[in-house]
Amino acid sequence: MSEKTSGSTLIYEGQRIEECCLLLEGYACRNKIASNGGRQIVSFHIPGDILDLQHLLFDRADHNVQTISPAKLAFLPLTALRSLIDANPAIGRALWRDSLVDASIFREWVLNVGRRGAKERIAHMLCEFVARVESAGIASPTAFTLPMTQVEIADATGLTSVHVNRMLRSLSEEGAITRDGGKITITGWEQLKQTADFSPDYLHIAA
Repeated sequence: MSEKTSGSTLIYEGQRIEECCLLLEGYACRNKIASNGGRQIVSFHIPGDILDLQHLLFDRADHNVQTISPAKLAFLPLTALRSLIDANPAIGRALWRDSLVDASIFREWVLNVGRRGAKERIAHMLCEFVARVESAGIASPTAFTLPMTQVEIADATGLTSVHVNRMLRSLSEEGAITRDGGKITITGWEQLKQTADFSPDYLHIAA
């Protein structure tokens, strides 16, 4: 097990990978960096997520993985994980399903950044995160404090920090969230879902 501080880079784009990373505690994100230095966060991750399943087949990373909070991680050797899958087809199917859910979420993120308005895309991203932590039994959507910063929200939604601040203020005025310094707390879950027009179907959360 390894402990990391917030903002630690776990995987670098182009790095040769020999282990898969399992997030035990804390939160993380995957991101890509443009040639001008701009960062696009492409997913957020919660405890229980394997952050880089694609490395079972691809030996080099094509993106970066960073913590967004203090975190504890376990690193699983690829050779051992491949042997486990070969010996237990049910585990292979479960990991395959996990990869397909990832792909479904990526499609929704493309729609979110490409076709929703600024406030709606922020609300939708927050709703997705809260729905996932609730499904994992980590927290209730009622009064849940989010781990991501305003800058990280901006990098995940394709907006500037200034624009994110305006939209968060609007969501606060509507009663969907409260803000205390850098902390964002969900206080109006139904209001947030209504603003985002959020449906969790694409998350394929098991009943």
